Amino acid sequence: MHGVQGTIDEIGFPLAATTFVVVDLETTGGSPSQSEITEIGAVKVRGGDVLGEFSTLVRPTMPVPPFIAVLTGITDAMLADAPRISAALPSFLEFARGSVLVAHNAPFDIGFLRAACEQLGTPWPAVQILDTARLARRVLARDEAHDCKLATLARIFGARTTPTHRALDDARATVDVLHGLIERLGNSGVYTVEELSLWQSTVTPAQRSKRHLAEQVPAAPGVYVFSDDDGRALYVGKSTNMRSRVRNYFTASETRTRMTEMVAVAASVRGIECATTLEAEVRELRMIGELKPRYNRRSRFPERGTWLKLTVEPFPRLSLVRQVRDDGTAYLGPFGSRRSAEAAMAAVHEAVPIRQCTQRLSPKRPQAACILAEMGRCGAPCSGAESVEQYSAHVDAVRSAFHGDPGEIVDRVRQRIDALARRQRYEEAAEHRDRLSTFVRAAIRCQRIAALAAVRQLVAARRLDAGGWELHVIRHGRLAAAGVSAPGADPRPYVDALVATAETVATPTPPLAAGTTEEAEAILRWLDTPGVRLAAVDGCWSLPAPSAAAYADIVTASDTDSTAAQPFADRRGLRPTA
Repeated sequence: MHGVQGTIDEIGFPLAATTFVVVDLETTGGSPSQSEITEIGAVKVRGGDVLGEFSTLVRPTMPVPPFIAVLTGITDAMLADAPRISAALPSFLEFARGSVLVAHNAPFDIGFLRAACEQLGTPWPAVQILDTARLARRVLARDEAHDCKLATLARIFGARTTPTHRALDDARATVDVLHGLIERLGNSGVYTVEELSLWQSTVTPAQRSKRHLAEQVPAAPGVYVFSDDDGRALYVGKSTNMRSRVRNYFTASETRTRMTEMVAVAASVRGIECATTLEAEVRELRMIGELKPRYNRRSRFPERGTWLKLTVEPFPRLSLVRQVRDDGTAYLGPFGSRRSAEAAMAAVHEAVPIRQCTQRLSPKRPQAACILAEMGRCGAPCSGAESVEQYSAHVDAVRSAFHGDPGEIVDRVRQRIDALARRQRYEEAAEHRDRLSTFVRAAIRCQRIAALAAVRQLVAARRLDAGGWELHVIRHGRLAAAGVSAPGADPRPYVDALVATAETVATPTPPLAAGTTEEAEAILRWLDTPGVRLAAVDGCWSLPAPSAAAYADIVTASDTDSTAAQPFADRRGLRPTA
């Protein structure tokens, strides 16, 4: 039996070989939105040795408050010749490049640095961050340290530099605190940066102990499944590197409460390797729909979509249904909720005088007309005012809007919106706009999926950065096979083999795809990716001209307005902090 050397990605990066940059700031106040940086101090260390130091005063645009000047000793006179943050920040970022950032009470210092980057239009680097304050709270007992202030920890660990509320002195003291904490944790088997990051998190010891479950998962693209003691699926996810992604569930980077709860009850994780990222995305959707894991929020019930249907009768009307049948009529959908389906139906009723009553009508038995006929919203076929032939013009308009050009409905609803806006009835106009946007969005998606589902077979390829091609066989909107050709090899034999072994897919009922709607959308997104080439198309892949896609600006404008109407960020997903 031969031993195998684990990669850094598998075993973690050793602390002794990690370069840390310990940073401390002095500022004019406590809020990045109202205060500015006045001093940056940093120390670069690796393996216990100091590699370099960085220190600079920073001239703010505001005067230093008196109490801050007393606390830090930094005065306006000292800052008169100091560089602005626009000059100091790039120098610091270059000093810290490729290192793990460490700070005491990191949210404060990193918050100011992030705000400065945003102000200057500089992207914040993708760096790992350690907080010695949080780490100390996990390592030290209350009877040993009554608080976790830097001065307290510096005294406990015998720091060579006393904190003085000056950036470089405080950074030097934080270095000694960091080394003291690492020394303590060495007795607990913490030897890598990943394990050190894990210790500063709020993950419970029971959850932390399950990190070994990730070692069972391949470091390859695919789908991973968390299961409980009885083998029931708890959560299904996908990743380009399953082992790396699964490890994150046991570290501080995972902040979702539901995932923390899921990991607590998980007993095993298995990974299913996939040839391509599209195959992983599709397999994830299929497994979620089949297994219905309780910790997956989306895609669990693809069969619950709502469709808008033209009924099959002499005087058809619009109806909400759960299933598409092979009855030769027009369908639009699926909608994610009944509410959105009703909104789209209301947009059609606003533009086309198709009947809204639900009773069955016969041209041979006239009935009394309802109030909608008096309002001009219906041609009153129930009373004999419209014959079957005359009424069919409204039905054809709806059918055309579903399968082709919805221009008639769009124009009429827009006229109604403009009329309401001229009368300053803006809220009603916004309601009509949102209904129209819902209808157009559904028509665009339905037509795109129906066009793909009509193609018997489509073979597409995309060149990989590492060489070779990723190959997909798509039949009636369902992924039938996926594979990758070897770098430098002729991809045609791979395509032939893939087509020969691809899944047999039956022709679906229009406008359905052979797979789920979400699977068809994932395939369409991949086909829209730059660099994708069509190797073979068996059938006609086309959209009507014009189609609903010609009115995509309506959806874009509605989404923009909805976003602008929300003055506060959605913070419901944030976890409370002490």
